[in-house]
Amino acid sequence: MIKPLIQHPTVQRIAAPLGLGLVFLLIWQLSFQQLAVPVYVVPKPSDIVMALIHQSSMLFGSLWVTLKITLLAFACAVMIGTLVAFVFVQSRVLEACFMPYAILFQVTPIVAIAPLVIIWIQNTTLALVVCAMLVAVFPILTNTTLGLRSVNKGLLNLFQINKASRWQILMRLRVPNALPYFFGGLRISCGLALIGAVVSEFVAGAGGTSAGLAYQILQAGFQLDLPLMFAALFLITCTGLGLFMLMSLLSQFFLNKWHESEQV
Repeated sequence: MIKPLIQHPTVQRIAAPLGLGLVFLLIWQLSFQQLAVPVYVVPKPSDIVMALIHQSSMLFGSLWVTLKITLLAFACAVMIGTLVAFVFVQSRVLEACFMPYAILFQVTPIVAIAPLVIIWIQNTTLALVVCAMLVAVFPILTNTTLGLRSVNKGLLNLFQINKASRWQILMRLRVPNALPYFFGGLRISCGLALIGAVVSEFVAGAGGTSAGLAYQILQAGFQLDLPLMFAALFLITCTGLGLFMLMSLLSQFFLNKWHESEQV
Protein backbone atom coordinates (compact mmCIF):
# COMPACT_ATOMS: atom_id res chain seq x y z
CA MET A 1 0.00 0.00 0.00
CA ILE A 2 1.35 3.41 -1.00
CA LYS A 3 1.65 5.87 1.89
CA PRO A 4 0.16 9.36 1.50
CA LEU A 5 2.69 12.00 0.52
CA ILE A 6 2.31 13.79 3.88
CA GLN A 7 3.57 10.65 5.68
CA HIS A 8 6.83 10.61 3.74
CA PRO A 9 9.73 11.44 6.13
CA THR A 10 11.31 13.97 3.75
CA VAL A 11 8.00 15.80 3.26
CA GLN A 12 7.43 15.88 7.02
CA ARG A 13 10.90 17.30 7.65
CA ILE A 14 10.14 20.13 5.21
CA ALA A 15 6.46 20.69 5.90
CA ALA A 16 6.64 20.73 9.71
CA PRO A 17 9.02 23.71 10.10
CA LEU A 18 7.38 25.57 7.19
CA GLY A 19 3.94 25.13 8.72
CA LEU A 20 5.16 26.29 12.13
CA GLY A 21 6.82 29.31 10.55
CA LEU A 22 3.67 30.28 8.65
CA VAL A 23 1.57 30.03 11.82
CA PHE A 24 4.08 32.22 13.67
CA LEU A 25 4.05 34.85 10.90
CA LEU A 26 0.25 34.85 10.80
CA ILE A 27 0.01 35.37 14.57
CA TRP A 28 2.67 38.10 14.38
CA GLN A 29 0.83 39.92 11.57
CA LEU A 30 -2.67 39.74 13.07
CA SER A 31 -1.70 40.51 16.67
CA PHE A 32 0.48 43.50 15.81
CA GLN A 33 -2.16 44.79 13.41
CA GLN A 34 -4.85 44.59 16.10
CA LEU A 35 -2.62 46.18 18.75
CA ALA A 36 -1.54 48.93 16.31
CA VAL A 37 2.13 48.54 17.21
CA PRO A 38 4.13 51.39 15.59
CA VAL A 39 6.38 50.34 12.74
CA TYR A 40 9.37 52.05 14.37
CA VAL A 41 9.01 49.72 17.40
CA VAL A 42 8.48 46.33 15.70
CA PRO A 43 7.38 46.06 12.06
CA LYS A 44 4.78 43.61 10.84
CA PRO A 45 5.71 40.90 8.32
CA SER A 46 3.85 42.86 5.63
CA ASP A 47 6.05 45.91 6.34
CA ILE A 48 9.17 43.75 5.99
CA VAL A 49 7.93 42.34 2.66
CA MET A 50 7.27 45.86 1.37
CA ALA A 51 10.79 46.92 2.39
CA LEU A 52 12.19 43.88 0.56
CA ILE A 53 10.28 44.84 -2.58
CA HIS A 54 11.00 48.59 -2.54
CA GLN A 55 14.68 48.25 -1.56
CA SER A 56 15.35 45.03 -3.44
CA SER A 57 18.19 46.33 -5.63
CA MET A 58 20.12 47.76 -2.69
CA LEU A 59 19.47 44.78 -0.41
CA PHE A 60 20.37 42.10 -2.93
CA GLY A 61 23.45 44.04 -4.00
CA SER A 62 24.57 44.13 -0.36
CA LEU A 63 23.66 40.45 -0.01
CA TRP A 64 26.03 39.61 -2.87
CA VAL A 65 28.86 41.51 -1.12
CA THR A 66 28.30 39.64 2.15
CA LEU A 67 27.87 36.31 0.38
CA LYS A 68 31.09 36.82 -1.59
CA ILE A 69 33.06 37.46 1.61
CA THR A 70 31.39 34.47 3.28
CA LEU A 71 32.16 32.04 0.45
CA LEU A 72 35.77 33.21 0.09
CA ALA A 73 36.33 32.92 3.84
CA PHE A 74 34.65 29.51 3.93
CA ALA A 75 36.77 28.22 1.05
CA CYS A 76 39.96 29.46 2.74
CA ALA A 77 38.86 27.92 6.05
CA VAL A 78 38.22 24.54 4.38
CA MET A 79 41.61 24.49 2.66
CA ILE A 80 43.63 25.72 5.64
CA GLY A 81 41.76 23.67 8.24
CA THR A 82 42.02 20.46 6.22
CA LEU A 83 45.72 20.90 5.39
CA VAL A 84 46.63 21.69 9.01
CA ALA A 85 44.61 18.68 10.20
CA PHE A 86 46.60 16.43 7.83
CA VAL A 87 49.81 17.85 9.30
CA PHE A 88 48.61 17.39 12.88
CA VAL A 89 47.70 13.73 12.35
CA GLN A 90 51.21 12.98 11.12
CA SER A 91 52.91 14.37 14.23
CA ARG A 92 51.53 14.75 17.74
CA VAL A 93 54.45 17.05 18.53
CA LEU A 94 53.28 19.55 15.91
CA GLU A 95 49.72 19.25 17.16
CA ALA A 96 50.85 19.90 20.74
CA CYS A 97 52.85 22.93 19.57
CA PHE A 98 50.28 24.64 17.37
CA MET A 99 46.84 23.56 18.60
CA PRO A 100 46.93 25.95 21.62
CA TYR A 101 47.39 28.87 19.22
CA ALA A 102 44.45 27.70 17.13
CA ILE A 103 42.36 27.58 20.31
CA LEU A 104 43.64 31.06 21.19
CA PHE A 105 42.31 32.46 17.91
CA GLN A 106 39.00 30.66 18.43
CA VAL A 107 38.31 31.96 21.94
CA THR A 108 39.38 35.54 21.16
CA PRO A 109 36.31 37.56 20.05
CA ILE A 110 36.49 38.55 16.40
CA VAL A 111 35.45 42.10 17.31
CA ALA A 112 38.75 42.39 19.19
CA ILE A 113 40.84 41.05 16.30
CA ALA A 114 39.01 42.68 13.39
CA PRO A 115 40.24 46.28 13.95
CA LEU A 116 43.86 45.08 13.93
CA VAL A 117 43.35 43.02 10.77
CA ILE A 118 41.64 45.95 9.04
CA ILE A 119 44.55 48.24 9.99
CA TRP A 120 47.21 45.77 8.88
CA ILE A 121 45.53 44.77 5.58
CA GLN A 122 44.80 47.76 3.36
CA ASN A 123 42.38 45.93 1.07
CA THR A 124 39.02 46.01 2.86
CA THR A 125 37.59 42.92 1.15
CA LEU A 126 40.70 40.87 1.94
CA ALA A 127 40.64 42.05 5.55
CA LEU A 128 37.01 41.00 5.94
CA VAL A 129 37.75 37.60 4.37
CA VAL A 130 40.63 37.04 6.80
CA CYS A 131 38.46 37.96 9.80
CA ALA A 132 35.64 35.65 8.71
CA MET A 133 38.12 32.86 7.95
CA LEU A 134 39.58 33.07 11.47
CA VAL A 135 36.09 32.46 12.86
CA ALA A 136 35.28 29.58 10.51
CA VAL A 137 38.51 27.56 10.41
CA PHE A 138 38.48 26.05 13.92
CA PRO A 139 35.52 23.60 13.54
CA ILE A 140 36.99 22.17 10.34
CA LEU A 141 40.43 21.85 11.93
CA THR A 142 39.24 20.12 15.10
CA ASN A 143 36.60 17.90 13.46
CA THR A 144 38.93 16.73 10.70
CA THR A 145 41.77 16.09 13.14
CA LEU A 146 39.43 14.09 15.38
CA GLY A 147 38.15 12.07 12.42
CA LEU A 148 41.64 11.30 11.13
CA ARG A 149 42.69 10.07 14.57
CA SER A 150 39.51 8.10 15.38
CA VAL A 151 40.37 5.03 13.36
CA ASN A 152 39.66 1.49 14.46
CA LYS A 153 42.78 0.06 16.11
CA GLY A 154 42.17 -3.36 14.60
CA LEU A 155 42.01 -1.93 11.08
CA LEU A 156 45.11 0.18 11.74
CA ASN A 157 47.02 -2.89 12.93
CA LEU A 158 45.84 -4.81 9.86
CA PHE A 159 47.20 -2.09 7.56
CA GLN A 160 50.51 -2.06 9.45
CA ILE A 161 50.81 -5.88 9.36
CA ASN A 162 50.38 -5.74 5.58
CA LYS A 163 53.16 -3.13 5.45
CA ALA A 164 50.97 -0.31 4.17
CA SER A 165 52.78 2.99 3.79
CA ARG A 166 51.77 6.09 5.76
CA TRP A 167 50.25 7.51 2.58
CA GLN A 168 48.14 4.37 2.03
CA ILE A 169 46.99 4.40 5.67
CA LEU A 170 46.08 8.07 5.34
CA MET A 171 44.16 7.86 2.06
CA ARG A 172 42.53 4.42 2.44
CA LEU A 173 41.80 4.35 6.17
CA ARG A 174 42.03 7.73 7.88
CA VAL A 175 40.42 9.91 5.19
CA PRO A 176 37.27 7.74 4.70
CA ASN A 177 36.92 7.52 8.48
CA ALA A 178 37.23 11.31 8.79
CA LEU A 179 34.60 12.21 6.17
CA PRO A 180 31.59 12.26 8.56
CA TYR A 181 33.55 14.45 10.98
CA PHE A 182 34.69 16.69 8.11
CA PHE A 183 31.16 17.25 6.82
CA GLY A 184 29.98 17.94 10.36
CA GLY A 185 32.65 20.62 10.53
CA LEU A 186 31.46 22.06 7.21
CA ARG A 187 27.91 22.46 8.55
CA ILE A 188 29.18 24.43 11.54
CA SER A 189 31.83 26.38 9.67
CA CYS A 190 29.57 27.72 6.89
CA GLY A 191 27.38 29.45 9.47
CA LEU A 192 30.40 30.78 11.36
CA ALA A 193 31.84 32.18 8.12
CA LEU A 194 28.62 34.14 7.60
CA ILE A 195 28.66 35.36 11.21
CA GLY A 196 32.30 36.36 10.88
CA ALA A 197 31.60 38.24 7.63
CA VAL A 198 28.69 40.18 9.16
CA VAL A 199 30.56 41.02 12.37
CA SER A 200 33.61 42.13 10.39
CA GLU A 201 31.42 44.37 8.24
CA PHE A 202 29.99 45.91 11.42
CA VAL A 203 33.51 46.69 12.65
CA ALA A 204 34.77 47.95 9.28
CA GLY A 205 31.67 50.02 8.55
CA ALA A 206 32.50 49.96 4.85
CA GLY A 207 29.96 51.80 2.70
CA GLY A 208 29.64 52.62 -0.98
CA THR A 209 29.80 49.82 -3.51
CA SER A 210 31.42 47.48 -0.95
CA ALA A 211 28.57 47.85 1.54
CA GLY A 212 27.31 44.54 2.84
CA LEU A 213 24.13 43.72 4.73
CA ALA A 214 25.73 44.66 8.05
CA TYR A 215 26.23 48.23 6.79
CA GLN A 216 22.58 48.38 5.69
CA ILE A 217 21.51 47.21 9.17
CA LEU A 218 23.64 49.94 10.76
CA GLN A 219 22.21 52.62 8.47
CA ALA A 220 18.65 51.40 9.02
CA GLY A 221 19.22 51.53 12.79
CA PHE A 222 20.47 55.12 12.62
CA GLN A 223 17.42 56.10 10.56
CA LEU A 224 14.96 54.03 12.66
CA ASP A 225 13.98 52.21 9.47
CA LEU A 226 13.12 48.96 11.19
CA PRO A 227 11.40 47.29 8.20
CA LEU A 228 14.65 47.67 6.24
CA MET A 229 16.64 46.35 9.21
CA PHE A 230 14.40 43.29 9.55
CA ALA A 231 14.53 42.73 5.78
CA ALA A 232 18.35 42.66 5.90
CA LEU A 233 18.23 40.31 8.89
CA PHE A 234 15.81 38.08 6.99
CA LEU A 235 18.22 37.85 4.05
CA ILE A 236 21.11 36.99 6.39
CA THR A 237 19.01 34.28 8.04
CA CYS A 238 17.95 32.81 4.69
CA THR A 239 21.56 32.83 3.50
CA GLY A 240 22.73 30.95 6.60
CA LEU A 241 19.91 28.44 6.25
CA GLY A 242 20.69 27.95 2.57
CA LEU A 243 24.39 27.34 3.26
CA PHE A 244 23.55 24.82 5.99
CA MET A 245 21.14 22.96 3.71
CA LEU A 246 23.73 22.92 0.93
CA MET A 247 26.32 21.38 3.27
CA SER A 248 23.74 18.85 4.47
CA LEU A 249 22.97 17.83 0.88
CA LEU A 250 26.68 17.54 0.15
CA SER A 251 27.13 15.33 3.20
CA GLN A 252 24.17 13.16 2.20
CA PHE A 253 25.52 12.81 -1.33
CA PHE A 254 28.89 11.49 -0.16
CA LEU A 255 27.81 9.47 2.89
CA ASN A 256 24.34 8.05 2.27
CA LYS A 257 25.66 4.91 0.52
CA TRP A 258 27.83 3.69 3.39
CA HIS A 259 27.56 5.71 6.61
CA GLU A 260 24.80 5.28 9.18
CA SER A 261 24.47 9.02 9.91
CA GLU A 262 22.88 9.69 6.48
CA GLN A 263 20.83 6.51 6.14
CA VAL A 264 17.12 6.67 6.93
